[in-house]
Amino acid sequence: MTPAEITRIRFWDRSARRYAARPVADSKAYETTLERTRAWLTPTDDVLEIGCGTGSTAIRLAPHAGRITGTDISPEMIAIAEERRSDGGPGNVTFLAAALSDARLEPTAFDVVMAFNVLHLLEDLPDALTRIGKLLKPGGLLISKTPCLGDMPVMLRLVIPAMQLFGKAPPVSYFGKDALRQAMQEAGFDIEETGLHAAGGHALFIVARKR
Repeated sequence: MTPAEITRIRFWDRSARRYAARPVADSKAYETTLERTRAWLTPTDDVLEIGCGTGSTAIRLAPHAGRITGTDISPEMIAIAEERRSDGGPGNVTFLAAALSDARLEPTAFDVVMAFNVLHLLEDLPDALTRIGKLLKPGGLLISKTPCLGDMPVMLRLVIPAMQLFGKAPPVSYFGKDALRQAMQEAGFDIEETGLHAAGGHALFIVARKR
C-alpha cells in the first residue's frame, strides 16, 4: 500500500459519517446519471462498483442488474453501506473494503464496472484504467462519471490545495475531459456514450466498452 493510498483511506474514514449525512449536491443530475446507467444494465449483469462510498448508488441500481459488488478503500464507508444494505436493502448487493488491486477481484469476472466520482481520486489514472480493463469480460462496459478538475478555472483549482492543507479535501488528480477520453482509449476502451453530468459543469459521464 502506497503512502498516497494510506492518506486517502484515512481521509475517507474520518469523513465517512459526515459524507453519509450530506444530501446529494445536485439531485436532478444524480437521477439523470442513474437513468443513463440503468439504460446500459441488463438483469443478468455481474457489476462491480469501485469507490462505492456509502452504497447508495449500488442499492438504487440493484434491481436492474444480476449482482452488484460495491468496493471502497474506506472500511468506514463500507460499514455504512452494510448498514444500509442490512436495513431492508436488496439481496443481490455485497460490499467489500478493497482497492482495485485486491486479489479478491478476479480477472474477467464482471460485465460492467461502475466508477462514479472516483477516477480523479486515484493515484495513477492509466494504471487504474488498465486494472479495470483486466476485471472486465471481453466487450464489458466501464460506466463512469468523473469531475475533470483540469478544466476548472484556475482560481477554483487553487482552493483545493488549501483545503487539503487543513484536511478538508482528499488527494486528487488534475486532468481534463479530453485527457480522460484519451486515457480510456489508450487503455483499450472504445467510447460508446459521453456527455456532461450537469449543464455547464466539469463532470463527464462516459460509457466505454472494452475492446
